[in-house]
Amino acid sequence: MHPVISATGLFTPEDSISNEELVDSFNRYVEAFNRDNAAAIAAGDVEELSKSSVEFIEKASGIKSRYVIAKEPVLDIEHMAPRWRERSNDELSIMAEIGVKACRDALERAGREAKDVDAVLCAASNMQRPYPAMAVEIQQELGIEGFGFDLNVACSSATFGIQTAADYIRAGNAKSVLVVSPEITSGHLNWRDRDSHFIFGDVATAVLVEDRSIAPSGHWDILGTKLKTVFSNNIRNNFGFLNRAHPETAGNPDKLFVQEGRKVFKEVVPMVAGMIVEEAERLSIDPQSLRRLWLHQANSGMNRLIAQRVLGHEASDDESPTVLDTYGNTSSAGSIIAFHLNSEDLGDGDTGLICSFGAGYSAGAVFVRKSA
Repeated sequence: MHPVISATGLFTPEDSISNEELVDSFNRYVEAFNRDNAAAIAAGDVEELSKSSVEFIEKASGIKSRYVIAKEPVLDIEHMAPRWRERSNDELSIMAEIGVKACRDALERAGREAKDVDAVLCAASNMQRPYPAMAVEIQQELGIEGFGFDLNVACSSATFGIQTAADYIRAGNAKSVLVVSPEITSGHLNWRDRDSHFIFGDVATAVLVEDRSIAPSGHWDILGTKLKTVFSNNIRNNFGFLNRAHPETAGNPDKLFVQEGRKVFKEVVPMVAGMIVEEAERLSIDPQSLRRLWLHQANSGMNRLIAQRVLGHEASDDESPTVLDTYGNTSSAGSIIAFHLNSEDLGDGDTGLICSFGAGYSAGAVFVRKSA
């Protein structure tokens, strides 16, 4: 049994927020906050907020816009968070809905029907609820028999899911597995924080991992995978259903996405680059021969340095394509979007790397080779 990637799928929301729109909203919030708290700020009891700018955002991240499921409430300074109608338990949840759309795209591209799939793994950074598992709801909606479960390794969830699916294939426990990553990251982002309000976007991806014996032509052989975790508090989100035991902290920014960006940059770049090179050598692959790197779309500077350490030179846009400028950071879906949109031009025998890294710290590497 040999695992391959038969196809990928993508769901992109209709609405997009440009940096200009985001900065306008954020700065209006800052003006209102500073005005309403002028006396406390003058007394030194409250810290004055600083405005953001398009130049600051693009220099810090390389992001120019991001897709979101609910645009108006995010830009409304009275809310600055996504809002939508709560669905009943009998309706398809919003996270399952976008996940199903990505899965159907992948199935169509592979020429596969849902009845051919054995399992669904929902791999994402934030689940809509603790249970029932999102994967089982997606499985039900698609009409797949078999099993499903959720897994969360933050921004590395998709690559961890791919290795898990590949292991099921190798063990003979499944022949076709969907790894779906519905990332509604707008829900855990603090849109009122100057240092992070621009980072995330919403999207859903799906990866169909199958045994090579049933895979369509043009699939990608999975040559090897490597996962790594190192505990760190430098990227953290403390929100969870157990926090209901502490209602007095509900409005605390600590319950949303927070990070120590400089520390993350300094620690993650060498960790990820070293992991890639070591695993490539174990697989008898010259890392400098990799045709393309589909890296996690979190920060253009991090990607540039990681690619340089792996390839031995500064990577071109062709060698390390980015979707960060238009999608923003979409957590675990980022590297999959880059692969989905920038892989069809590669030829038989070309070797590449799908790589993620994020909170945990977590990192996942999937080495693939195009098959005719």
